[in-house]
Amino acid sequence: MNNPDKSLTHLDAQGRARMVDVSGKEESTRKAVAEGFIRMAPDTLAAIQAGTGPKGEVLQVARLAGIQAGKRTGELIPLCHLLPGASLSVEMEPDQALPGNRVRSTASIQGQTGVEMEALTATTIALVTIYDMVKALDRDMVMGDIRLVSKEGGASGSWTRDMER
Repeated sequence: MNNPDKSLTHLDAQGRARMVDVSGKEESTRKAVAEGFIRMAPDTLAAIQAGTGPKGEVLQVARLAGIQAGKRTGELIPLCHLLPGASLSVEMEPDQALPGNRVRSTASIQGQTGVEMEALTATTIALVTIYDMVKALDRDMVMGDIRLVSKEGGASGSWTRDMER
């Protein structure tokens, strides 16, 4: 657990929201992995795999959107730090059993604060972009299980999700 005393680090003495000062924190290598899925009709998945979606190459656009969103996380989430130089990758894999696509994003940085939010944002926006790219074919798509899988670095060390839960 990162905050065992349960103190609210993003509130000042008067209970107002504030940015946490990370300037005194030691730099370390930090990495976070997040994932999620989008379930769709089998025909929609087939169109994505064939590259015949109504808006073009779905997965390439979604990958770029995820990377771009991850880079802008600090602008999107009010109390999240801007992290220049963070590395982001977004991988997508078709899953016939869903049917749909699984998205896995990895963010890493040498810095004073973690990159969990960047990985989660990249995953979420990649999924939303897939939806946007093929919504003309299938408005019943469902996104789900967006979650942090693991994180490394910082004072709290490493954490990995128990995938059995």
